[in-house]
Amino acid sequence: MATGTTRTILHDRYEILSEIGRGGMGAVYLAEDQRLPGRRCAVKANQLPVGMVAADADALKAGFKREATLLAQLDYPALPGVSDHFEVDEVSYLVMDYVPGDDLSTLVNEARAKDRYLDEARVLGWAEALCGALHYLHYRRPQIVHRDVKPSNIKLTPDGQIRLVDFGLAIPIVEDSGATLTIRAGGGSRAYQPPEQFGDGDAIDVRADIYSLGATLYHLLCGVPPIDARTRFLDPTALIRPGSLRENLSPHIEHAILVAMALHPNDRPAGISDFRRLLVVGDSSIADVDLATRVRVAGGFEDSGWLNAFRRNRWLVLLVVLLMIAALALSSWP
Repeated sequence: MATGTTRTILHDRYEILSEIGRGGMGAVYLAEDQRLPGRRCAVKANQLPVGMVAADADALKAGFKREATLLAQLDYPALPGVSDHFEVDEVSYLVMDYVPGDDLSTLVNEARAKDRYLDEARVLGWAEALCGALHYLHYRRPQIVHRDVKPSNIKLTPDGQIRLVDFGLAIPIVEDSGATLTIRAGGGSRAYQPPEQFGDGDAIDVRADIYSLGATLYHLLCGVPPIDARTRFLDPTALIRPGSLRENLSPHIEHAILVAMALHPNDRPAGISDFRRLLVVGDSSIADVDLATRVRVAGGFEDSGWLNAFRRNRWLVLLVVLLMIAALALSSWP
């Protein structure tokens, strides 16, 4: 790294202009590419945890490099391009397109400060773009799970386009085994993080992003972030239904959000396309979503075993009802 009285240049190429964000493992900087004057980019610094043993540090750095190589292959309008990766003084750097504009966390906070909600149709337009971006990631080979979908990682550009940024937690999934290629686990912001991300990371698949997108839409439409999954696990009634926070919210949108935020992955839509259809048309046939699931997701009537038993034996119940009707008819026959 070259430095001067007023300039910091990384990798003999990227002049740091300002810090634009900071997280648990590093920071993101706005920089200018000295080889391409006028081109601004975002440089993310991934700092190794203090005291990490050498073997783990080497594995983590190798993971950063693998992810950078994979992310550099991405080409989708709602995703920033990755153009470079390098290491300086034990810090790994990822160079991405700089995305101008406000993040959605800023927009929802501004709306609530004025005692307003973001327009539902506008939010659904953003959701459409996000579903497209996640579909692109999820259907690649290997699949990529973003793992950190949240309002502050979604930018609205000055020309009204949505960009999903910050791939610091993204993991590629090996198709044949489902194992992750990195040693990192957890991560993300608690309000948008599914239960499986609190564990060792082995069970994470694309449904983790569906949970996070559902939680993100909850925040954008209701003005407040949802209760985190750990609290909900301990108290199934803790999550307030979106319709209770925003009375004019479309019922099928509330339904889609609650199903996406199911605590167990099997109760969520199987893929992002299924979730998109729930948002657009409220297709209740997707993933066999039923009343029992909606009750279990929202909390309030945790013991829904009788309803599940009824569903499993509904044809037998129907047959019994028909036989009873036939018996009553025969008994009243003159």
